Parts: sequence; C-alpha cells; structure tokens
Amino acid sequence: MSELKELAAEAKHELLTHIIPFWRGMRDDKFGGYYGYLSYDLALDEKAEKGCILNSRITWFFANAYLLYKDGGISEEECEAAGFRGEDLLTEAKHGYEFLRDHCIDKEYGGIFWSLNYDGTPLDTTKHTYNQAFCIYALSSYYDAAGDKEALELAFSLFDIIEKRCTDEVGYLEAFTRNFKPESNEKLSENGVLADKTMNTLLHVFEAYTELYRVTKNEKVGKRLMWIMDTFADKVYNPKLKRQEVFFDKNYNTIIDLYSYGHDIETAWLMDRGVEVLGDDHYKEKMSPITETLAENVYEVAFDGHSLANECCKGEVNDHRIWWVQAETVIGFLNEYQKHPQKTKFLEASEAEWEFIKEHVIDKRTGSEWFWEVYPDGSPIADRPIVEPWKCPYHNGRMCMEVIRRL
Repeated sequence: MSELKELAAEAKHELLTHIIPFWRGMRDDKFGGYYGYLSYDLALDEKAEKGCILNSRITWFFANAYLLYKDGGISEEECEAAGFRGEDLLTEAKHGYEFLRDHCIDKEYGGIFWSLNYDGTPLDTTKHTYNQAFCIYALSSYYDAAGDKEALELAFSLFDIIEKRCTDEVGYLEAFTRNFKPESNEKLSENGVLADKTMNTLLHVFEAYTELYRVTKNEKVGKRLMWIMDTFADKVYNPKLKRQEVFFDKNYNTIIDLYSYGHDIETAWLMDRGVEVLGDDHYKEKMSPITETLAENVYEVAFDGHSLANECCKGEVNDHRIWWVQAETVIGFLNEYQKHPQKTKFLEASEAEWEFIKEHVIDKRTGSEWFWEVYPDGSPIADRPIVEPWKCPYHNGRMCMEVIRRL
C-alpha cells in the first residue's frame, strides 16, 4: 500500500534529518553524557542536572538507530545525506554508555543514581526501580549493537538488584535511598496520591526484561517476564473498565480513578512485543485479548480522529496532547492493524495521528526537536522545555524506528 510506504519514508526522514542530528548536538564532550536542559526558547543550559533516565534513553536510542542501520533499515547513503555516517550512531551510543558506566552507576552501593550534576558527580542519589529498568534497557541494546560483554554484565547486575532489593512478595517496589532503604515514591506518583506500587514501573521493568531476554534468552529473565504478565493480567488490568489501573497500595489495590490513555496504548504493543520475544503460546493466548481490548478501548474513548488525549482523572479529561502519548499512539494503532488487517480503522488512526504530529508536535524551529505538549488544536504550550530529565528521543525516535522496521 502506497500510504504505508509513505508513512515509513516520512518516519525515516524525521529520524535521519531531525531527531538524530538534534540529539547528536546535545552531546557534552567535556563532562560526558548529554546536556540535560534546553528551554522552550531554545536556550541550552550546559550546567543543568543530567538525568540518568535521560542518558539511559539516549544511549538506548543511538544503540537502536545503529542496529537499524546494521540491519539495512537505513542505508549509509541516507545517513551521509543527513550529515553523518552510520558508524557515528555507534559512537554516540558508546559515548552514552561510558557515561552510564563511569558516572551514573553507583560504585559503592550498586544501582544507578537518579541524577547527576553537569560534571558527572552525584546529585540525587535516590535509587528507583524504574530507573534501574531503563538502564537495563539501554545496556541490553548497547550490548547487541557493540558486542560489549561488560555492558551485559552491568545489565545483569542491575537485574539482580531489582530482583533482590526492589521486590517484595507481591511485586516491584518503587523508591529507595542510596543504600536501598525504602523511601516514599514522589518521583513516580502524580494526581495527588502517593503510590506504593505503580503500573508505570511494572511496565518498564517488563520492557527492560524483554530486551534483556531478546539478547540473551536467559531463562531466569524469561520467568520474570511470565510473572509480570500474570501480574498485569490479574492485578493491573481492569476487565470491567477495559483499562489498566495506574497507582496502587502495597497489595496492588488501586488508589485512584485514573485512566492513562498513553500508557494503555503503549502497553498494548509493548506486551505484544514481550509475548513475541518470549515465544510462549500460553502467554500469547492469555495476553492477546487484553492488549486488543486496551487498543480498542483507547480508540473508542480517547481518540478524536486526529490525536489522543492525555488522561482522565476522576471523570475529568485532560485533553492536552503530550509528545510521548502521540508517538506511542502511532505504534499502538499500527500494531493493532498489523495483527488484524481487516481493522482498517487502526491504520487510518495511525496515519491521522502521524499527520497531527507532523503538523503540530514537531517543532519547525531550527535547533529544536518536538514540543513537549500542545493543546488539542495543536498550538504549543510554551512553558514546557524541549529537553529535560524526562524529555528524550526514546518515544519519538522509537516510533520512527518501529514504523521503518514494520513497514
């Protein structure tokens, strides 16, 4: 279909000529890693906090861009036309990896810090399970890209930390002090609640373990993937409301009426990916009806024909369009169409979402990338930065790479 080829070509153009060059330009050659803050007005703060999640995600991004290049998804000619060589992508991933290894990982207590000062010294020494997971995600992909066994060893050391120090008999805990004493979970709690456990952390541990399993086929990791899928199906997914719950007490009892549209469409395809990587028929049968229902319900409830609203808290919809929610919508709807080609509404929705992104979310200003947040009419919300500890190339870069690989 010509529309699919056009979508893939446009995603490739955005990746090569916009997202990759922008993030290469955020590289800090003096202190390592990548600069941590670019304001809405495009003022770079070279002395801003460097989020370890941000640096993990950038490392993951460049490792996967290199893997795409190595697999033939993007050619040397296309890279050179965009102003870099294919091997430069691995160089960027290595730069990110060395910063993670040398500065973000705590040599004394193990695990990865929450954030560093601009010069690579520890700033926020909180150890968060979510953060450990994103570092595993980056290290696993970097190992695949570079063949660096040290990266894989680090990934397994973080896997052991999560399983031994960040887990109780019910599931994954959230926040800890530097030496892994439990502390309150402000960092991943929102909407006026303080959560003992979150859907978000469980999802991204699953995502990280999926990548670690993909590159190793380690049986222990595979068993944890199964356990997480059981937990999602039995405790996080709400079959009556056809959505995931978001924030929980220590026993996975939901503590707020919150429907996170972006997380549901992201979960729909990430769970399918995990099932595919695991290759277990039982879990395919168990999870596929859930992921299908998540995608269907998000489409019916939150998609207006052009773009996806953010969330609904206690019946009140936040209709702002967030950059990462829009990116995950493209993949989630495309994934659902590929599973069920007769459901052309999902292909049309994916394409319409991409049109909205092109028109309104991609920042056309020279030296910028994507807006963080726009109103439903597409006008940008001007107090949100272009780069900060959460704003990264993981969602939009991954969207482009997923579209290229799938189409």
